[in-house]
Amino acid sequence: MGVLLYLVPAALTLGLLGLGAFMWSLRSGQYEDLDGAAVRVLADDDLADGEPAVGAGRR
Repeated sequence: MGVLLYLVPAALTLGLLGLGAFMWSLRSGQYEDLDGAAVRVLADDDLADGEPAVGAGRR
């Protein structure tokens, strides 16, 4: 029972730290552009503009 005196405050502290980190990420704009990263993954920066990718158009 005495261990609860350590575990309950530790759990509350960690929970508040997690909540604080989440609130900080909301205020700093971490969730503003959810689709941008998905589109950037598909972009191929190694190709010159107008140059087709190897195998483009073939199935």
